Amino acid sequence: MLTTLTLALRNDQYTHILLILPVSLALIFLESPFLKWPSLEGISTPSIRAGSVFLTIAVLAAIFTIVRSATLPPDVQLSTRMFALVLFWIGTCIVSLGSRATRALLFPLCFLFWLVPFPSSLLNAVVTLLQQGSALTAHALFSAVGVPVSQDGVVLNIPGLTVEVSQECSSIRSSSMLLVTTMVLAQVLLRSPWRKALVIAVAIPLSIAKNGLRIFTISMLGTHVDPGYLTGRLHHQGGIVFFMIALATIFLLIWLLRRGEDSYVPAAALLPASSDG
Repeated sequence: MLTTLTLALRNDQYTHILLILPVSLALIFLESPFLKWPSLEGISTPSIRAGSVFLTIAVLAAIFTIVRSATLPPDVQLSTRMFALVLFWIGTCIVSLGSRATRALLFPLCFLFWLVPFPSSLLNAVVTLLQQGSALTAHALFSAVGVPVSQDGVVLNIPGLTVEVSQECSSIRSSSMLLVTTMVLAQVLLRSPWRKALVIAVAIPLSIAKNGLRIFTISMLGTHVDPGYLTGRLHHQGGIVFFMIALATIFLLIWLLRRGEDSYVPAAALLPASSDG
């Protein structure tokens, strides 16, 4: 766990990890069945059999990293160990509280998987996807306003400027933060599962679109207003502006979806209470 936190502090691509544990703990407190259900009878019945499955997988994963430590890359070992740790926490929760109480905490417990850092190979694939998506979005915006543009991979050419969407410009940090924030907002502000899923699904292309908008805006300002925009604060520190635009879009979508939730009744509310075995 300490290694993962150190990685998050030193590498901007993993900054979101710093938020996961405190947010998960807050959600566990807010969604705790012991706070919501007046009667505690049958809520915290231990479920050793179900919990043992998670604990066994966690132990096997940890043993695997030890046995293969000489051949596994360090980043893969760290990812596997963190995956095992989260599974261990979930298994312990099931054994201690039971399946029914754990289901009430399903989101904050599964949210803990964000603590698992992506291995370098997977992270590079995500960054490449963000680069390509950002370039395509910027290309579409240039075309939409009538600016002549040509594209070669992640390189865009417009009159007076050549733009390369490098790995540093992929916005992996803000995209991760947007997705994590959206998941929390959807869980807290919406009740319908399909509405929550819709908001989270929208956040994925939106995280790409906001970076394409950033590239388009800076390029247009740099070529039509002042070349200083190409190397100024908006280029280096303006990511927060476009992050807030994307976040405002998420809030608007959630507001629209909330209007149709007055008649929604969670399926769990229709089920009779049951005890765990």
